[in-house]
Amino acid sequence: MNLLVVCGATATGKSQLAISLAHHFDGEIVNADSMQIYRGMDIGTAKLSVEEREGIVHHLLDVLDVYQDSTVAWYQSAAREVITDIHARGKSAIVVGGTGLYIKSILDELNFPDTDPAVRNNLEKELESIGLKALFERLEKLDPAAAIAIDRENSRRVIRALEVIEITGKPFTANLPREASTRYPDAAQFGLVMDREKLNERISARVDRMWDEGFVSEVETLIGVGIKDGRTAQLALGYSQIIAYLEGRMNLDEAREDTKRATRQYARRQETWFSRDERITWISPVQPRLHSVLAHLEKLDLSQ
Repeated sequence: MNLLVVCGATATGKSQLAISLAHHFDGEIVNADSMQIYRGMDIGTAKLSVEEREGIVHHLLDVLDVYQDSTVAWYQSAAREVITDIHARGKSAIVVGGTGLYIKSILDELNFPDTDPAVRNNLEKELESIGLKALFERLEKLDPAAAIAIDRENSRRVIRALEVIEITGKPFTANLPREASTRYPDAAQFGLVMDREKLNERISARVDRMWDEGFVSEVETLIGVGIKDGRTAQLALGYSQIIAYLEGRMNLDEAREDTKRATRQYARRQETWFSRDERITWISPVQPRLHSVLAHLEKLDLSQ
């Protein structure tokens, strides 16, 4: 099997399945989580420790500093280069993560135009004058699907979506092809789905565990190395709430509970995004996950 994708909402167990698949297929893992690419963002992103990776090589973890901003175009190029190298060495590539646009950028051709400085400048002025909430509400009206995929707190990505809409005269998501991948025609995608109540319980437990493991101290360290100088990393779930706490805009309990709330909302957006892709085969918690994947691949004659 040359290319497998494991996707789905946060806290559904994607990493564990990817490790099992990598062992079975002599594979290497390619990260598709937009925040695990950052050095030092470990606890709050639930990044696997070296020991938890069980000897499996992981790519695109810890490749940017927290003051650097990432783009989908950058990720697409980096991920495809890694996959080409993995395949050239006769191994399988297992892409795993919950950032739907990153995964789509690997499989499909995205047709985003170059930035237009004049349009970008006007939008940034609007951000200062009317605020992010108003810009996001505009995006919801112009392209509801994009509003599902983009974090309403991420001003850079909201502005980019509106910029693309203004430049092309079409919805941002019109640039995302829906047809089957031609770059990786044999790629198989598997999504992990979980009952909403159970998932909410897992999210709550995960956030509590992050706090117990020293999440606040991690953010304090990252502030010291420049997380507030970049626009992407500081908006990550939990990180933005702890920054607000450290700046006196929330108390610690509020930061923890708001992290749980925001993570539940994010999980719903992930579910909505991935549900739009008919290429994904869904696996529930009651199914033996590795067995289900192998059985499906065998039916497709893609098990080797």
